[in-house]
Amino acid sequence: MPFKLSEYLKCAADVNIWGFAFLFLCTTTVTYAIAFFLPQILEGMGFGVAAAQCLIAPPYVVAAIWMFGCAVWGDAKHMRGPIIIVNAVLGLIGLPLLGFATNVGARYFGVFLAVTSCNANVPTILTFQANNIRGQWKRALASATLVGSGGIGGIIGSTVFRSQDAPAYVPGMITTIIACVLIVVVTLMLEFKFWRANKKAASGGKFIEGLEGFRYTY
Repeated sequence: MPFKLSEYLKCAADVNIWGFAFLFLCTTTVTYAIAFFLPQILEGMGFGVAAAQCLIAPPYVVAAIWMFGCAVWGDAKHMRGPIIIVNAVLGLIGLPLLGFATNVGARYFGVFLAVTSCNANVPTILTFQANNIRGQWKRALASATLVGSGGIGGIIGSTVFRSQDAPAYVPGMITTIIACVLIVVVTLMLEFKFWRANKKAASGGKFIEGLEGFRYTY
């Protein structure tokens, strides 16, 4: 289909595009925050520089395994939203442990949950969007907004853990926790919207995305 600016800009009226973009912004906020500041947080827990660098790796190994598990399960069950919510809930458990627990072992366990949560949600949200957007130019706009929002999340994540807040980094912890809460809320809203649209289409209502037989993946 030839490019037409007017048709391209009309795609911005689709609220789904902005919902996906906001989800990605929230998860990249947590992802970048942990990636940038985990060494300092571990040092604040009492580990030396060398030990802190070594302790970063195991949570990411677990996150990679969990990420592949989410992909296999999501493809098998044709769902994405519940996985996004579960991952965000892992963050809501792990981040408070990491930020506010007094036991070092509990805090390090929180690192595993937090790292797994945000990193597993990156590909899940990307797939959630890809499954539910149709049309060449709408996909182009959705990809642009998603990437741009991810960059904004990176800016937020790289600035919320300030040196003057060490060692507890309370503002950063609260920001990342709020991001996980918003992921749950927005995903539930999209899930309800998609469920209702699928139900209407199945009963002979309006075609979804203008295509007969198309159903949202939720």
